[in-house]
Amino acid sequence: MTQPKTYEGSCFCGAVQLRVTGAPVGMGYCHCDSCRKWSAGPVNAFTLWKPEHVAITRGTDRIGSFNKTPGSTRKWCKTCGGHILTEHPALGLTDVYAAVIPDFPFEAGVHVHYQETALHIHDGVVKQKDVPKEMGGSGMVLPD
Repeated sequence: MTQPKTYEGSCFCGAVQLRVTGAPVGMGYCHCDSCRKWSAGPVNAFTLWKPEHVAITRGTDRIGSFNKTPGSTRKWCKTCGGHILTEHPALGLTDVYAAVIPDFPFEAGVHVHYQETALHIHDGVVKQKDVPKEMGGSGMVLPD
């Protein structure tokens, strides 16, 4: 039997290290105001994993957390400030930012919260107004 593929990642300074195993539930870009402010960029690339497929392998004592809303806990390295992941317990998912797992073959499948975009991306990938219906959104698709 083949072992699931694993990918290693870390915060900016490497004090916090993590491992993701298998395949994510989904991947894409988030354009919401919260993600843009959190990432200090015009868009945030996400990879969504079942929590049991994400493991902090070093530096758990270096992790800080923040809850802007009860639905999400954002985590970062207290040494360098580098962002690591966001836990979404109500969804049963953990968002490991694509940038912190450099060898992972990221392929966006969707843009979410595109109604809030600050950077229009014409890439042929589905643009959700908010989020898919399965996640509690309208499911409305916007033009590319």
